[in-house]
Amino acid sequence: MEERQPGDDQRPHVDRRGGAGDHEPSAPASASTAPTAVRVARFWPVVSGGAALALVTVLALVLVYRGQDKPFGFEVEYMAGLAANRAEWLTTPALVFNAIGGGLLSTFAVPVAIIGGLLLFRRPWAAGYYLLATVASAALTRVIKVVVARPRPEEILVQPDFGSFPSGHSANAAVTAAALGLIFMRTWVWVTGAVYTVLMMFSRTYLGAHWISDTIGGLLVGAGIAVIVWAPFANRLYREHRMPHPPVWVHLRHRA
Repeated sequence: MEERQPGDDQRPHVDRRGGAGDHEPSAPASASTAPTAVRVARFWPVVSGGAALALVTVLALVLVYRGQDKPFGFEVEYMAGLAANRAEWLTTPALVFNAIGGGLLSTFAVPVAIIGGLLLFRRPWAAGYYLLATVASAALTRVIKVVVARPRPEEILVQPDFGSFPSGHSANAAVTAAALGLIFMRTWVWVTGAVYTVLMMFSRTYLGAHWISDTIGGLLVGAGIAVIVWAPFANRLYREHRMPHPPVWVHLRHRA
């Protein structure tokens, strides 16, 4: 294929599909920013998400079989060690995590802020995916809590709701971290989300609100749901990620 040079306006155009003289109108400049159509591999991510939910099911069955009020031995020792070494410099941030990960903040304020930010920067598919994932995670967590009906530890510093398994705070942290990682596809987002989830899990056991297995169950529920719900959105999210994302006011300013 020959490239046109300045001053070569009379030279016949040659493209890959035809010969000399096949003139076609040039594509609009904005088309150069559109991503090439791709198909995102989803099989193994979906398998991993399904495996996470399968592990939650197995863990729930084990807890029911053992007796809902019988924690594992290592959990009792771990909880006793935490209760004996509580300190103000740990209790205060743990209470902050308790507020962020539950109640009105986690149910309304945080999701509204994230969805609003995604819409503000022209990511409607990401906003829809995140909303669906968080709702599905919260619903599944609630169902498992009711079915398993595991009592909470006794050395508790907060006033949680019913059911210890799985941890709703941990599930919420995991689904948020995984969903944002899948949306933005940046290493720092994954690392930040992983650190936030681990700290949330630790805070739940430190405050005596959950056993370790509860927080692991919450992690598996949140991450598993995030991946499974992502699958039908995968291609749309990838194309949306490749597009420019100026804030909505830039678009409005240009139209004014």
